[in-house]
Amino acid sequence: MFSEQFFDIVLNFGDEWRVDDVKVNFKLEEVDIYVSYILDHADCPESFETCSIYDHRNSRRWRHLDTLQFKTYINCKVPRVKSALGVKTISVPWADNYERHTYLFERLTIDLLKATKNQTQTAKLLRCGFNVVNRIIHSSVKRGMERRPKDVAFKHLSLDEKSFRKGHQYISVLSSPLAGCVIDVVAGRDKQDAKALLERVITPENRDFVETVSLDMWKAYLSSVEEILPKADIVHDRFHLIKYLNDAIDKVRRREVKHHEELKNSRFVLLKNKENLTDNQQIIFEHIQAANYQVSKAWRVREDFKDIFASASIEDAFPLFIKWGASVLNTNIKEVIKVAKMFNNHLKGVINALTQRYSNAMAERLNGKIQEIKTVGRGYRTFANFRSAILFFHGGLDLYPQI
Repeated sequence: MFSEQFFDIVLNFGDEWRVDDVKVNFKLEEVDIYVSYILDHADCPESFETCSIYDHRNSRRWRHLDTLQFKTYINCKVPRVKSALGVKTISVPWADNYERHTYLFERLTIDLLKATKNQTQTAKLLRCGFNVVNRIIHSSVKRGMERRPKDVAFKHLSLDEKSFRKGHQYISVLSSPLAGCVIDVVAGRDKQDAKALLERVITPENRDFVETVSLDMWKAYLSSVEEILPKADIVHDRFHLIKYLNDAIDKVRRREVKHHEELKNSRFVLLKNKENLTDNQQIIFEHIQAANYQVSKAWRVREDFKDIFASASIEDAFPLFIKWGASVLNTNIKEVIKVAKMFNNHLKGVINALTQRYSNAMAERLNGKIQEIKTVGRGYRTFANFRSAILFFHGGLDLYPQI
């Protein structure tokens, strides 16, 4: 049988707390530990003055770490003191006054969530309700965000979108390419949403420290960054620039495949990097290039653009980009000419992308990890749950309660 002395030693709540009784329910496989406060005075949790015990609250029950295969609970009638601020419940050393689980149980839950990335599975392993795990995610993220320094001067930022639910619902994700973590998330992707996100994260006195913001050509993001961070260089993401060219290549292929059957099933041959082609794909690729179709010329346009990424400075990149744009016009291929004109309309951001080493590459990796959260969690019904999950797993936060 479990003894009071055993739990007094292992719990170690302090000299002012004592284990009075231990009850075991073998049918439910539960252990209830009854703890009492043995002094006649205590500190007020708000004024910190030492006061006499006024009375005791009704007994409360907190879920603790399991004892062998038995679920374990701490039970206590917590004392109240009467100070200048009124009657207040004193703090207990094992849990937050507003929770029904102990700090150690919360730490274990956080560790299991990190391992499973699934709230339902974590709740099953802990033999507790889903709401308990969900509440711990929210509370630990709130704690982590409060601990994050408010005066952090970010030099480089990435702003990207991520689909949230069906029906074209999106969220905006602000991340740090240097830290490799999500800074914060907001529902929506219009100008008002992006501005609210930037204003919440970057304090007015730190906005001049932001050197670059990597993002795509979404107008709402561009205008919000220009308004909130006017001194930052806009860097259009290399991934999206190449994606625009890839889309143009595929449009040309789909147009030409109606007249050239050999272009069937060649989509990935033309969109993959040449060094990643299999032997069979290499044969198909060489045949297409030798035929000199328009799609072959569109492919060379993309490769020529990728070569400019090696530019050491804006002075080097600008004339190469102008030369590239002229060569695109000479192809007379409407699909790639449209992309080149779009790049020209966003000239500053594109040129910065050709020379800056910071891009949305880390943001895209985070995007993939966020997708993994959605997949494992089988989607999220509310934005609040989705935001907390993103920041819990990829916010780089100090999540654990202090014991």
